Amino acid sequence: MANDSTSEQLRAELKSLADTLEEVLNSSTDKPKAELEKIRAKAESALQGSRARLNAAGEKVAAQTKEIADRADSYVHDNPWTGVGIGAAVGVVLGVLLARR
Repeated sequence: MANDSTSEQLRAELKSLADTLEEVLNSSTDKPKAELEKIRAKAESALQGSRARLNAAGEKVAAQTKEIADRADSYVHDNPWTGVGIGAAVGVVLGVLLARR
């Protein structure tokens, strides 16, 4: 599925970011300044890419959630008695479960 692929991409990217940040933290001050700047730029680039992908994934989840809520709302409006029946059934089940305590 697309969600699995996106999830795997995010995991891989976050691992890459963690590895880059670890490299920055482990780099000693005896390395040339140019090399440290190169590592720092790589870390910043990875961080910006990760932020952008996480924001996009968050927006996608929000859109999917809104779509599902809209579908549920439309279903209840189109079939109000079914919605009432489902609500009553859930209420009875919860009542029985709570009464057993």
